[in-house]
Amino acid sequence: MEPTELKSWAQCAPHLVAVAAGRAPADLVIRGGNLVNVQSREILPGWQVAIACGRFAYVGPDAGHCIGPATQVVEAGGRYLIPGLCDGHMHVESGMLTPAGFAAAVIPHGTTTMFTDPHEIANVLGLDGVRMMHDEAMMQPVSIFTQMPSCAPSAPGLETTGFEIGPGDVAEAMTWPGIIGLGEMMNYPGVIGGDAQMLAEMAATMQAGKVVGGHYASPDRGIPFHAYVAGGPADDHEGTAEADAIARARQGMRSMLRLGSAWYDVESQITAITEKGLDPRNFILCTDDCHSGTLVHEGHMDRVVRHAIACGCDPLIALQMATINTATHFGLERELGSIAPGRRADVILTSDLRALPIEAVFARGVKVAEGGRLLVDCPRYDWPARARGTVHLDRARVAGDFAIPAPPGANAVRARVIGVVENQAPTRALTFELPVTEGRVQATGEVCQIALVERHRATGKVVNGFVSGFGYRGAMAVASTVAHDSHHMIVVGTDAAMMAAAANRLAEVGGGVTVWKEGRELALVRLPIAGLMSDAPAQEVADAAQAMIAAMEECGCTLNNAYMQHSLLALVVIPELRISDMGIVDVVRFAVTDLFEDNA
Repeated sequence: MEPTELKSWAQCAPHLVAVAAGRAPADLVIRGGNLVNVQSREILPGWQVAIACGRFAYVGPDAGHCIGPATQVVEAGGRYLIPGLCDGHMHVESGMLTPAGFAAAVIPHGTTTMFTDPHEIANVLGLDGVRMMHDEAMMQPVSIFTQMPSCAPSAPGLETTGFEIGPGDVAEAMTWPGIIGLGEMMNYPGVIGGDAQMLAEMAATMQAGKVVGGHYASPDRGIPFHAYVAGGPADDHEGTAEADAIARARQGMRSMLRLGSAWYDVESQITAITEKGLDPRNFILCTDDCHSGTLVHEGHMDRVVRHAIACGCDPLIALQMATINTATHFGLERELGSIAPGRRADVILTSDLRALPIEAVFARGVKVAEGGRLLVDCPRYDWPARARGTVHLDRARVAGDFAIPAPPGANAVRARVIGVVENQAPTRALTFELPVTEGRVQATGEVCQIALVERHRATGKVVNGFVSGFGYRGAMAVASTVAHDSHHMIVVGTDAAMMAAAANRLAEVGGGVTVWKEGRELALVRLPIAGLMSDAPAQEVADAAQAMIAAMEECGCTLNNAYMQHSLLALVVIPELRISDMGIVDVVRFAVTDLFEDNA
């Protein structure tokens, strides 16, 4: 069977009733298994399902009356039937793939529904880029819902983006068929302060009857947090501690626990369920950011569910957090997220609820993957030239662009340094004493240099600073046009000439990630679409990403998924210290700060 356009439940209802009643044959019957019912949180041995029009028609002890001469019968062989997995919050661009490539990578892992926020491309191409992502998402054989980005820029006044998103853009997008709500409201200081634009965007979403996504990255759970929740965000994925998860649930939010390529926030929060006994219906599993290497080699939502179970969560509860809870949150519990009549026929066959091998995947009643192999086509959008030529430099960069002059007469300085925290999105605001040679500050020891190179308008601006935690040594540089959220070019290195070479290489290829050491390029990931994504097959991109990670390790880096940490160094909405085209940003005070301390 080939995927067909999915009809609404209302359109299919007469036929679904006829199949369930035995008056018409089903397209597909799955029998001989054990059905995991996430509605009631129980396992129903021997229950069978009959599928018609891409939806479940009958779910019960015996679907024999639904079988006709042309009905396809699948024998489950004692395996479990579980609903297709849902990712409640994610960014397709973080996979370095377009929606089609991302779908092709995750379908074999059992993901059949995604709620995506394309705010990365919004920062580069504006509403036009969001529409391209939306349109390719709508073409896929699985369900990809789009959240309209809310914050481009994420922190007005602290960064400059390629395009800006406003309330008019949000109102327009709410009329598109695949828009499910508003993407994460990252400008939480704006919401707390009553910013008219932020409130208008949320109001437009609510008036459309859709969900406002949250992003409260502050550890302050006092009055500012309560003010933020009052503004309307309905969920949040930025919690890192049990108290964060509890606070969100108590305020009527859905607490989203994430496991991405570099964010390990499930274990520290799931104790709100496993130890404190909170109602798990208000908790959702998600990935947020997964790069292609993780998707191909480790998995997607199946990886998150397995991790939650390993952290002590009951397997049935973990499955609820990756299926029905997510669907309910977005108002789609009557459409997907469970194996029940009328819902989209998304189902996985697995032989073990803890190890969770994804042995067969059905989406909309069609077998889309088996044994880790994709069985269907994921159609691609025809990405135009304007989406590809997005790296604009005024001229080739030279070593002098990355020199950091010291204050007059200084022999040493006390510099503010961005401290990377392994496996977490927040950074630390550190201070190091750094030497001065010939009037220039030198990175030394565990401190490397970081630079942001403006790439949207060819202004020629380069902002320099310092970062620690990567462990790089020798003459090297890593450059990326993936730099959440403004997506200028971020260059980290120990040698100015290498930093210039890396920046120029990305301008030459139209964006991506490049690693240089001692005068030569060790690895390159080409990301020609908006400087963020590739339309090459996922395996090809994953291989390039794996070579990039190996090259970073060759340069001395031992951090887990250091590339993800690199790509977030400009994210000026997560504390404590970041870099932007405006300068070094103190994200605790939400203000640009000096690179050197006053007493330097």
